[in-house]
Amino acid sequence: GAPYSWGATGPNAFDCSGLTSWAYSQVGKSIPRTSGAQASGGTPVSLNALQPGDIISYYSGASHVAIYIGGGKIVHAVNEGTPVQVNDLNYMPVNNAVRF
Repeated sequence: GAPYSWGATGPNAFDCSGLTSWAYSQVGKSIPRTSGAQASGGTPVSLNALQPGDIISYYSGASHVAIYIGGGKIVHAVNEGTPVQVNDLNYMPVNNAVRF
């Protein structure tokens, strides 16, 4: 439910990659800060092998990222005016998935 704010890294507001990097930091892991760097980092994972915690990138330029939470669902900071929320994995066109 935290609000979206471009460039925000939490915990009171997030952008998409700010949310993913903040979530990872909560468990002591450091991942790249931007969506593109997150999409090209880590180990590639096929969609049929997803595990909770995997990073899903969207659109051909990996302009959006989310965290896979299991059961075909993601959590993500969508855009201005929309709070952090849970949606279906295929809410947007998937680019790739990685595991850190």
